[in-house]
Amino acid sequence: MRCPFCGNTETQVKDSRPAEDHVAIRRRRFCPACGGRFTTYERVQLRDLTVVKKNGKREDFDRDKLSRSIRIALQKRPIEPERIEQMISGIVRRLESKGDSDIQSDEIGQIVMEALARIDTVAYVRFASVYKNFQEADDFEEFVAELRPLAKPEDP
Repeated sequence: MRCPFCGNTETQVKDSRPAEDHVAIRRRRFCPACGGRFTTYERVQLRDLTVVKKNGKREDFDRDKLSRSIRIALQKRPIEPERIEQMISGIVRRLESKGDSDIQSDEIGQIVMEALARIDTVAYVRFASVYKNFQEADDFEEFVAELRPLAKPEDP
């Protein structure tokens, strides 16, 4: 593993332990050349995924990009980091388990929205505002109105 500080390729593993509910291994590393310490994570990857965008453009799936968008939606929300990592790992496993290595970006967005809806409504609305490209306050109102259960009229 290359040192992120000096580029040395001869780094040493100082500690390894299971992480993210045993779906990854966390390794603490040390660089003897510069003395830098850093952490790496090792995960199983079932297949290489390609994201097919709405405009037809294709790009390699990036777990970090998925993680950033979810963390932005969950910013300042009372959700434990471990739970967020479990959710991200679950989404990635679900995508990798599909029969095809080409995944539509819409499908990824839907899976993320389903996962967020289960853990935090505010994050769900935040993510949806970007995913569904809300342009005006009315877009938010309509979306939130769909979330609320229909009010039952009171009996006279």
